[in-house]
Amino acid sequence: MSKRARVRAPELIGKGGWINTGDKEPSLADLRGRIVIVDFWTFCCVNCLHVLDELRELEDKHRDTVVVIGVHSPKFVHEAEHQAVVDAVERYGVEHPVLDDPELATWKQYAVRAWPTLVVIDPEGYVVAQHAGEGHAHAIERLVAELEAEHEAKGTLRRGDGPYVAPEPEPTVLRFPGKALLLPSGTFLVSDTTRHQLVELAQDGESVVRRIGSGGRGFADGAAGAASFNEPQGLALLEDGSVVVADSVNHALRRLDLTTGEVTTVAGTGRQWWQGSPTSGPAREVDLSSPWDVALWQDKVWIAMAGVHQLWAYDPVEGTVAVAAGTTHEGLVDGPGAEAWFAQPSGLAATPERLWLADSETSALRWVDPDGSVHTAVGTGLFDFGHRDGVAGQALLQHPLGVTALPDGSVAVADTYNHALRRYDPATGEVTTLATDLREPSDAVLVGDDIVVVESARHRLTRLRLPEEAVKVPEVAHRTQREATEVAPRLRLDVVFQAPAGQKLDTRYGPSTRLLVSSTPPELLIDGEGAGTELSRALELDPSVPEGVLHVSAMAASCDDDPDNEYPACHVHQQDWGVPVRLTESGTDRLALVLAGMDT
Repeated sequence: MSKRARVRAPELIGKGGWINTGDKEPSLADLRGRIVIVDFWTFCCVNCLHVLDELRELEDKHRDTVVVIGVHSPKFVHEAEHQAVVDAVERYGVEHPVLDDPELATWKQYAVRAWPTLVVIDPEGYVVAQHAGEGHAHAIERLVAELEAEHEAKGTLRRGDGPYVAPEPEPTVLRFPGKALLLPSGTFLVSDTTRHQLVELAQDGESVVRRIGSGGRGFADGAAGAASFNEPQGLALLEDGSVVVADSVNHALRRLDLTTGEVTTVAGTGRQWWQGSPTSGPAREVDLSSPWDVALWQDKVWIAMAGVHQLWAYDPVEGTVAVAAGTTHEGLVDGPGAEAWFAQPSGLAATPERLWLADSETSALRWVDPDGSVHTAVGTGLFDFGHRDGVAGQALLQHPLGVTALPDGSVAVADTYNHALRRYDPATGEVTTLATDLREPSDAVLVGDDIVVVESARHRLTRLRLPEEAVKVPEVAHRTQREATEVAPRLRLDVVFQAPAGQKLDTRYGPSTRLLVSSTPPELLIDGEGAGTELSRALELDPSVPEGVLHVSAMAASCDDDPDNEYPACHVHQQDWGVPVRLTESGTDRLALVLAGMDT
């Protein structure tokens, strides 16, 4: 076994305290003898949610040797609220201890630069690996097997139960509902996301008419009581009277026959889309990635494909699916659909002239024209957010998840992390606030002169009269706060990637790595912008631009290193970083970003 780099693991500290531990406060000393996987995450981040799903099988398989610890490290102001973290832990079915670190204390101690990041600590308390982004479960599985064997032989492995204590279930009708749909009968269909069901509610929005789905995580078609979902979200009524469902963690679209309750799969394979996968074809043969909402527009079902920052379209007549807009790069860039950048689109609403969308990570309201071009009404990018009304160019939202077209041509926005319902009027270019004191609203539907809001964190539908005048709220603006790295104008960027044990970079068919670099503002980068295949690059920064953000996207594909295997298994590792930098002559001349392994 090769010598492995080891660094003593810093203690896990967080002002918010612990969740899922029964009020106990575990320390690394308490976990000595166990393999610890520290998952740095934040609940707004769909890539972090992907990693939670990747870790489930590993947690189950190695429950007596491995302890997963989530360290919640917030991006948005709302995510620093302790109750919001408690809600998110339940919402996403997190079954391991979570440390609430609102001030990013542990994030800084571990020199983390991206959500999500996984750190592996061996049974003697040393960091032995770090992985940024998604797709690392197979590598960590191999490392865990190595560590189990190594420390079993040394006598330093301790087996047994971990510190996880399950919370008591709450007896509510809905549990963190995601989206709602007004049915022709006047009843409501609601995605009861955390309970993995669809629920039909009577016209009062409270009484249960029926439940569709077994209630357990799964991916099975069939009758209403036998079919299963995995955190369903968006809903759209099709012309034949059936409903299409965005089944987010199953990476699929499902069809519900409202008459029979029968559930079938119409798009997706159950596997998550990765770079290099097909982007069009027969709908049941193409992988999807965390579809979050759906809307019928121009005779197709448009999909807010949150997991890859794109819009896709499903043709129910032809039975095909294809990318409609977006490059998979995360950000806010308008223009032709093929060149536009999105950031976790999570809500859709269709009118004849526009497809409106809530672009959550850029805290933006955007729209698509019938010709496919993309525009932004509200929002400036990944790092500015808040609650500010007024002219759309200056207005601010905070991680909106839903959008609803109103009869007068304006749109209502479920401004989720501001706990508000906002309104944008294209005729005046003004943003106003319609209602406050909602709890994480994630969608809304019109019912006559009323608007019914999905209050996700209050587990209910709330009916409001559409107000004639806006609510006045104090202006609040925020910028994502992470400490800037002081760098020199001439900077070496190194993305560190070490293939997992038993694997190698496979170059039989060309380069298996990719690096894309850009900046905010664009003037920050004099030289080094653009795409390439090397994971290292010399950058030249403009000293007259004192601060900015370097956007780095890296991908590496590793394959089994077995010369006798003609078809080795391959895995894709990928991550996007936004690194705040401050230019100083005395700053570092090397910026290392760890995709997988250790920066030695």
